[in-house]
Amino acid sequence: MKRKTPLRKCILTNEMHPKKELLRIVVNKEREIFVDPTGKKNGRGSYVVKNLEKVNKARENAVLESKLGFDRETLEPVYDEIIRLIYREAIPKR
Repeated sequence: MKRKTPLRKCILTNEMHPKKELLRIVVNKEREIFVDPTGKKNGRGSYVVKNLEKVNKARENAVLESKLGFDRETLEPVYDEIIRLIYREAIPKR
């Protein structure tokens, strides 16, 4: 029997994608926000698509700021980390 692929909604595009194709952003009880590449850290998770164009557009339009309720200053390193992880994945593994 084939297992169902877990789907999650990207908060940038409102599109459903397989969980593996998304990056998880976590807000924990201490109101710290960070990118969770493992998908296992504690906290409220939101998902973003691994697409540079969409992430950069979201950054310009302050999408994460409005969805997650943080200011731009707090989210700058989060955007940087998302972009870094997308690039890292684009480099083929040896």
